[in-house]
Amino acid sequence: MPRLGYLLPTRERVMEGRDETASLLALAERAEALGFDSVWVGDSLLARPRHDPLTLLAAVAARTRRVELGTAVLLPALRNPVVLAQQVATLDRIAEGRVILGVGIASDVPNIRAEFEAAGVPFDKRVGRMVEGLALARALWTGKPVDWDGRWPITSSVLGPTPHRPGGPPIWVSGSVAPARARAGRLYDGWFPNGPTAAEYAGQWAEVQAAARAAGRDPATLTGAMYLTLAIDEDASRADAKLNAFLEQYYGQRPDVMRKRQMCYAGSAAGAAAWLAAYVEAGASHLVLRFAGDPDRQLDTVAGIRRAAGW
Repeated sequence: MPRLGYLLPTRERVMEGRDETASLLALAERAEALGFDSVWVGDSLLARPRHDPLTLLAAVAARTRRVELGTAVLLPALRNPVVLAQQVATLDRIAEGRVILGVGIASDVPNIRAEFEAAGVPFDKRVGRMVEGLALARALWTGKPVDWDGRWPITSSVLGPTPHRPGGPPIWVSGSVAPARARAGRLYDGWFPNGPTAAEYAGQWAEVQAAARAAGRDPATLTGAMYLTLAIDEDASRADAKLNAFLEQYYGQRPDVMRKRQMCYAGSAAGAAAWLAAYVEAGASHLVLRFAGDPDRQLDTVAGIRRAAGW
């Protein structure tokens, strides 16, 4: 059966001028009570201002007991990996092993390039920084002395605390292009795209699994996830208008452009059920859902879809 996750509307709250966090924590508790398997938080510094994901997830960890807690997705290239390793280890201790680290390299658009420049990070080096930084974090998470001759030189240094989960939390990498799929299979614990249609997903997931196999890894240990955006409304035209307005405000780009880049659904609950089921049939075992507004009602709707589907 697929696992279902819910993305907290941190970006939306900041856009609304609602910087408080009480309502976000309440939504996380509500998602857990409704049977969702995971709660997620996005990441951005200046390009799409929102709450810091690791800090907020620490609060969510203290308010929940069962749900996994993930980043969708964190941009590790923006952070010093030694600091990040300590933060994630502490978060995983608070959550008692429930953390999933979803990571990505960010889209190549002007405001994200500006965000990297503001953080003092070369945008064009972000892939290498992410790969090396995560490798260093994993080395530190062993709790053993680490010597590292690279971007961040380290000599016989030990990190404490180590994560609750031995070796650290699973790392899922985003991206729908072929190099991202190869990285997911070769290096990480899951694939977490938002671009493929259900028809494309099975073939692309097979590529991830093949890359794992070629690297001498067991593909059965990897998770095939998917990040999806929904506007569920029995009035199809109203749902479509809600989704378009949401995407344009969120990204500052034309909604038709964004709907080609990220998989979105607008329509009835029955249609949403069929749309989600198609991804499950294609091999996705963890669906992370973002709603275009009205989170309480849409959480209830998806919980009902899940019960009806027997997930």
